[in-house]
Amino acid sequence: MIIRGCLVVQIYSNLFSDFFNMKKLYTQQKNKVIETDKRFKYVMAVTLNPKASYKEGIIRCITNRQGDVKIKGYEDRSELHKITEDLSGYFKIGDRLNIKNEKEILDKLIEKNWDFIGLEDPDIWIDKETGLMHVYFTIPITYIDKTKKTKIHLGHAVGKDLNSLEMTMPVLIDTSGIWSKEVSIAPINKKGFRYNLFESKDRKEGISYSIIRVAIVKDMGSSWEYGNTVFHPAEHNISWIGGHASPGPLFPRTFLDIGEGKLVGLINGRETSKKIGDSVKLGMFSVGLFIYDYENGKIDWVSSKPFIQDSEAEAITFASQFIETGKGKGILYAHVDDSFVRAYTLEAEKIKTLLPK
Repeated sequence: MIIRGCLVVQIYSNLFSDFFNMKKLYTQQKNKVIETDKRFKYVMAVTLNPKASYKEGIIRCITNRQGDVKIKGYEDRSELHKITEDLSGYFKIGDRLNIKNEKEILDKLIEKNWDFIGLEDPDIWIDKETGLMHVYFTIPITYIDKTKKTKIHLGHAVGKDLNSLEMTMPVLIDTSGIWSKEVSIAPINKKGFRYNLFESKDRKEGISYSIIRVAIVKDMGSSWEYGNTVFHPAEHNISWIGGHASPGPLFPRTFLDIGEGKLVGLINGRETSKKIGDSVKLGMFSVGLFIYDYENGKIDWVSSKPFIQDSEAEAITFASQFIETGKGKGILYAHVDDSFVRAYTLEAEKIKTLLPK
C-alpha cells in the first residue's frame, strides 16, 4: 500500500514537473484575447491580417454542435467571422465574412444528398509581390445519412482585403478520400516552388489518424498537387501526438534561425483515443515543436513532449497564429477547448534549448 501510494505521488509529481517546465519556456498571458458572445458558444482557429498590423482577422465560430468535443463523432456547423482588436488588445467578433462567388463555387462542389456544414479553419497569406490577400479554409461536405465518408476540400479566396474576397475553386479537392485542411505556408525553395503542409487523414488497422502531408505549390492561387505523407502518428512512438497531427505556424528565420532550408514550427498533436464502453474518448490536444526541411518537403524532427498546454485546457490547446514582435520575441495565439483564444509570449532563445543539437 505504501509503495502504491508513493508511485501515485511520483506520477503526479512528474506531471506537475513537466507542466512547470513548459511554463518556464513560455509566458501564458492572463487575459483571454477572444471570447464567445451571445451568438456563439464556441470559437476557434484565429488568423490575423499582416496588412492591418495584425489588428484584424478572421475566426471560426460554431453555430451548432451535435455531440461532445471530448467524444469521437461530434459534428460542428460553422461560419467565418471578422474580428477587430481594440486598444486593450482584446478582439471583438464582428460580422460574418462575406466572400463573393461563394454560392457559385459551393454549388459546383455539393452534389445531391450531400450537406455543406460551413467554412472552417481560416488562414491568411499575403502575396508580397502583388499585395493581394489569399485566404485558405476548410470546406467540409457530409453525406446526409452518413453512409459515405465526409469530403474535405482546401478552399481558397483572394482579394485586396477582407472586404473584397472572391472565392475560387479549392486549391486541393478531395476526389479520392484525401482530406485537406489546416494549411501551413512554406517559403519558396531553390527549385522555385513550395512544399506547403496540410492536415489529412489515414486509417491503419481500423484506427483513424490525422496525418501531415505536403502539397506541391507553383501558384498559391490555383490548383495544388498532392505530395507525400511527411508525418504519421502511427509510425512514431510519441505519446502526446500518437493519435492526430496537424501543422501549425512556421517561425520566420528572423525569429529563430537554424540554418538555410530549415524552419522551426509549431505542431498540434492529440494523444491516442481510448475506447470507453460504446464511445471513443478523444485524447488531449497540445502544441509541440517540429523542424521542417522546406527545400525537400520533409519533417526532420518532432518534439518528444508538448511545448504548450494551457492551464485551463481540459481537452484542447491548438495553435493557429504566430506574430513576431521583436528580436527573438513573438506572440502565439491558440484556442482552448474551442471556448476562447489565449495569447502566449515566446522567446527564441528558450525554444532553442528544446531543439536537437
